[in-house]
Amino acid sequence: MTHVPPPAEELRLIDTELWQLDARRTQLLARRAWLVARLPSLSHPSPVPSTALPAPRGPEATAPRVQNVLLLLGGLLLTIAAIAFTLVSWGHLGIAGRSLVLGAVTVAALAAPLPLLGRGLRSTAEAVAGLALALTVLDAYALHAVALTGVDPAGYAAGASAVLAAVWTGYGLVPRTRTLRLPLPTALTAAQLPLLLGAVAADAGRYGITGALLVTAACDTAVALRAPAGPVRITATVGAYGVGAWGVLGAAWLSWTADGPGAGTLAAVLLLFAAGTALAAAWRGRAAGHAVGLSLAVGLLVVAALGGIVHPVLPVAWLVPAHLVLGIGLLAAVRAVRLPEPVRLPKPVRHGLVLASAAVQGLAVLWALPLPALTLLGPAGWAARIWSGTPDGAREAVSADAPWLPQLLTAPLVLIAVAAVLAFAVRATTWRPRALVGAPALGWSALMAVPVVLDAPYPAVLVVELLATAALLAAASWWPWTTESGGPLPALVLALVTSVSLAFLSLPTRSATVGVLAALTVLFGAASLVRRLVTLAVPAALGYGTALACALGAAAGWAPEHTALLVLVVPAVAALFAARATDARTAVVAEVTGAAAGLLAIGLAVGDPPMLSLTLSLSAVIAAGTAVRADRRPVAYAATALFALAAWVRLAAWGVTAPEAYTVPASLPALLIGVLRRRRDPRVSSWVAYGPGLAATLLPSLAAAWTDVHATRPWLLGAAALLVTLVGARHQLRAPLLLGGGVLVLDALHELAPYLVQIAGFLPRWAPPALAGLLLLAVGATYERRLRDVRRVRDVLGRMS
Repeated sequence: MTHVPPPAEELRLIDTELWQLDARRTQLLARRAWLVARLPSLSHPSPVPSTALPAPRGPEATAPRVQNVLLLLGGLLLTIAAIAFTLVSWGHLGIAGRSLVLGAVTVAALAAPLPLLGRGLRSTAEAVAGLALALTVLDAYALHAVALTGVDPAGYAAGASAVLAAVWTGYGLVPRTRTLRLPLPTALTAAQLPLLLGAVAADAGRYGITGALLVTAACDTAVALRAPAGPVRITATVGAYGVGAWGVLGAAWLSWTADGPGAGTLAAVLLLFAAGTALAAAWRGRAAGHAVGLSLAVGLLVVAALGGIVHPVLPVAWLVPAHLVLGIGLLAAVRAVRLPEPVRLPKPVRHGLVLASAAVQGLAVLWALPLPALTLLGPAGWAARIWSGTPDGAREAVSADAPWLPQLLTAPLVLIAVAAVLAFAVRATTWRPRALVGAPALGWSALMAVPVVLDAPYPAVLVVELLATAALLAAASWWPWTTESGGPLPALVLALVTSVSLAFLSLPTRSATVGVLAALTVLFGAASLVRRLVTLAVPAALGYGTALACALGAAAGWAPEHTALLVLVVPAVAALFAARATDARTAVVAEVTGAAAGLLAIGLAVGDPPMLSLTLSLSAVIAAGTAVRADRRPVAYAATALFALAAWVRLAAWGVTAPEAYTVPASLPALLIGVLRRRRDPRVSSWVAYGPGLAATLLPSLAAAWTDVHATRPWLLGAAALLVTLVGARHQLRAPLLLGGGVLVLDALHELAPYLVQIAGFLPRWAPPALAGLLLLAVGATYERRLRDVRRVRDVLGRMS
């Protein structure tokens, strides 16, 4: 292929070309100046016409690219022809002919690049060299097929690949062919096979084959570290990573499946050899990123190797702790060992080893997390079996509906160890705040899991979690938290999570449920007095108070509707607390939680209308008390609605069906409020002040009057409407005048409807059209006066409020 010179050589060539171009340009400019001086007519040459033809399009493929394609195709065709000759026509020649053809073609192909390089045809020489290398492979195959058929194929392939690698290496190092780029990478590629195929031929077993792969990868690593930048280094790097990964996976599998200390030790030797190779590459590497990655692999390989030695003799529950100890020991070794400067580990290598230790610890924490998760979430299964009996122990208590995990008995040790590392070993400015949050969380997880691992008695589990909740609340309240540790929020969140788990854990027995909920209510109620905890502690205290009220009612054997009265204590307490709160956000949180408890009380009382009415009334009283505050005036609407609902429910319980009994109690307070509001602000419209109260009574009564067969309701409604109309006219109020007048007219029509129907029955059929015509004539005759009267009425109504 086309030779690409090194950067220094290419830069020298470019500088030479540029110098020659500058010299030629100077010469041409001097010649042009002489011609302009000799020929005055050329001193002002005519411009190029705008209609000149466009420049021709350049070639789509450059000459070097065309050359490379042609050489590649030629080499491929010759290689295919050689393969066809070897496989098909080889048997038609005798021994002498075979030897002659084999030697002549191979020698000619190997020798041809020499004169080509002498003539400067480097790309052609590369193509011919590639053909020669392919012919040597065919020669090796032909030799085995004719003269060495009895030799083991794997062993022959190993030897042939070694010979080919040596031949191609020597060919690439000859002074005349050293400039060729293909022989040495090809030789390195062939060198990947001898050890692997030799181990297969020698039946070395899994350990021997894995060792062959790792030794090959080590050789590739050595070549990659010593070779200059170019194809050789690239080939060696690819081989080191590919073959090395294959060998490491095989060694890890051997370590995991080892059935005894001896097999584990052999696998550990292989892993340590791989780790040594990676460490040498990281130490001597040129790129910091590769050094960190290789050092990370070194740390993981060392931990896996040493852990694999004890793996066959340890119980399942102790495998992860053993590897964790090795990971922490690796971190301690990196931090503690202070080697002299010539042999001190480079900073990227130390960083990679620290990352390896962190990876081991992270994997150990992931392995241990299911036990804390079971401890915290498992008790939720008791919600379907409340007060079904005391569990036999902690394991039965936390795994009500979940399987027990015996292999996680050592999970608390893992969590405590990692928490200690986070607390004492992490000193970096970036990671220190996260470590200060993670260490308490892991320690808390371990503490929650200890009673379960020990299968402590059920009361002991309750006591431990209750004390943990109290300790976390105390720490969040009084500990001098710093900004970098996240403040008291992590401790408070852990306390909330622990309390929820404890609440579910107390459900198996009646006494435990009542006692735990009471204790949690008191604890979070006390925490609500601390300023920095009040936002989360208040809703928690009110929530547990609501649960306690429900538990007390159920324990006393009360019906749900009677328990609702006990639950209403929580909204009352929330309203009192919100009235005394100095923080607006705290007040809102308390009121929202109290409103939720009030809705729960109403839901409990739905089955008994009298108790529901009482519950609604008490809820209205609490809402009205809240509305007394200047910043909670809109709550008065909710209080009014609750009072109205309470009255309606009570009337429905008494069997009352008259709509006035439902509407008048709501209308009278609404009208009273309207009067007070108009007195305070005369600019308020009568529709706003009196419209809702009047409509709430008049319209439902009008609808009932139209379907009432008796005359009592229509007469009473008409009298009330007339009174409202007169009041509106007297005080010039638009809403009473129009509502009362409209209802009065419709009520009168209802009373006159039977007589109108009778009159219509006596009239002839021509009477309605005649009456309509007379009406139109009368209107037309007095149209102008009627318009004046309509305008006058509009002006009068417009002056009303």
